[in-house]
Amino acid sequence: MVNPVYMCDRHLLGEHVEIHMLVSSIGMGRNIGGFLERKLVDPSSALRRHEEIVGEMLKRGFRHTSPLRGVERIQHLLVSNPLDAEANLTELLSRCQRCRQRYREVRSLCPSGQAHRP
Repeated sequence: MVNPVYMCDRHLLGEHVEIHMLVSSIGMGRNIGGFLERKLVDPSSALRRHEEIVGEMLKRGFRHTSPLRGVERIQHLLVSNPLDAEANLTELLSRCQRCRQRYREVRSLCPSGQAHRP
């Protein structure tokens, strides 16, 4: 749930793929309990998150040709699992030099110090 504007291209595209995999896994009845327990995913926000990620992809000039399919079939299974966005940002920045660089660049362009949400 890191603001997509802070993510490097690799992580932005990677999360896009992971959203598709999450919805597909839930639809196939796979157990995602471990991801929920560790607060790594929030299935209830999959569609909204996909739209945020796609919006940022388009801003960066990527094409998007993969609508999120299957959400309507699993709506009743989706549970809200609030995530700690700040902890996720800290983790991402500690692991990826490209994301750290992008984060610094975006923050330096925003006078308030906060990037606008998509």
